[in-house]
Parts: sequence; structure tokens; C-alpha cells
Amino acid sequence: MKLLLDLGNTRLKWALQAQPGAWLAQAAVDWQTDVAAALDVAWAGLPRPVMVVAASVVDSEREAQVSASVSRLFDRLPHWLHTPASACGVRNAYAEPQRLGVDRFLAMLAAHANGAAPCVLAGVGTALTLDALTADGQHLGGLIAPGPQLMQQSLLGATVRVRPQRPGEILELADNTADAVTSGCWQAAAALIERFATRMAPRMGGSPMLLLDGGDAATLLPLLSLPAQLSRDGVLRGLALWADTQMVAASAG
Repeated sequence: MKLLLDLGNTRLKWALQAQPGAWLAQAAVDWQTDVAAALDVAWAGLPRPVMVVAASVVDSEREAQVSASVSRLFDRLPHWLHTPASACGVRNAYAEPQRLGVDRFLAMLAAHANGAAPCVLAGVGTALTLDALTADGQHLGGLIAPGPQLMQQSLLGATVRVRPQRPGEILELADNTADAVTSGCWQAAAALIERFATRMAPRMGGSPMLLLDGGDAATLLPLLSLPAQLSRDGVLRGLALWADTQMVAASAG
């Protein structure tokens, strides 16, 4: 029984894994809420995990808050994963491996284990992340840009006259500011994904599978002209794979 924790920019996502490939329970908690109170409710009555593993892209204060909840409710401390140079058949392209976001690395572990490589992985959340992964597990590198909603916030924060009076819709052509801002940011994200996938294809032996994950992935998917699939819980599934290797290594030692 493993408790898996994915501390993302917007939410804490968690899953309790009873057996490989299956969640006994899972949910997400927004950082804007009372996280400790929400976890008290969500984790009440759950069986005590034998291992708690966590991946984080947030600050130490929020990590400490989550650690305190885990300790209080399960009498354990999380084992925090830091991005390695290689694991589970995936090799990190970064010269300083630890500087690659651990969420990106774990998503590649899940895709590789699932037989999806060669593939391009797009994480569509607060940030838009792109990574290219070859069939033999070599990470070629990637890109980072603002996610569609962060693009909109940045535009509104840096301009004086762009002040939509309502939330916009995503359209091909807009005839008002609200729709123009929303459409422009979402279409820009779609265009970057398509360009990256197209440019990576020759280096990956053809047409790599395009996988979208993250909170805004489902909204962005229909905007793409390339074939693509949603990949759910990639970070948690990658974290589970990595945790399994740690348990095997510990038992062998």
C-alpha cells in the first residue's frame, strides 16, 4: 500500500495504490483551500500506507505542510523524489539532471512503461511543458511556456486597455476583446504543441504519439490538428513505478 503525492503548482493530487495500476482512492486539493483540513477529511479512515512517496514543484513551506499532515495522520514521513539522471529505462537529457522538473520526468516514466514512446508529452497546466522521448527511453529535451490561463493573466496584468468584461470563449475568429484574449492564448498553446511535435518527428523516426496531461489538457485537445490522446495521472503513475523500484532495491539490500 503506497500513498503517492504530486505537489503541482495549482493542486496537490494524491492516490492510494493498493496494487500496480489501480488506485484504492484518489483526489486533489487546491492550494487556495485549507489543505490540512481537506486532507484530514480525505484521508480519514484510509488504511495506513507502508510507504509515502512525493514529487514536488512547489515551495518548501507547502512541502512542510503536507509532510505534517502525513506524519499526523499516518505516522510516516514522505520520501521526496528528486529528478535523477536515469530511472526505469528513461534517461534525462539535462546536463544537470536535478534541474528538470520532477513532474516532467515522472510523466515520461509512465509513458515509457506504457509503451507510448516515441512520444511528445505536453503538460497543460499553470505552465505548458513539452518533452520529446524516444522509443528507447532517451529524453531529447523540451520547452516550457506559460499555460493558456497564465498567458491570459499575464496579458491582462501587463496592459491597460485590454480589460474584458466577461470570460471569453475559444473561437477561430473573435469580434470582441474577451473572446480575442481567450482564443489567442489557447490557440497559441495549441500552435506551440503542434510545432514542437512536428519538429521532433524526424528525430524520432516518424510521427511520435502526442500525449496531453494536466488540468487544462481536455480543453486544449480539440484545438489540435494533430492526432493526440489524453494521458491521465501521468505523474502519479510515474511516481508509483519509481516507488516500486525503490521497494525492490530496499528488499534486495
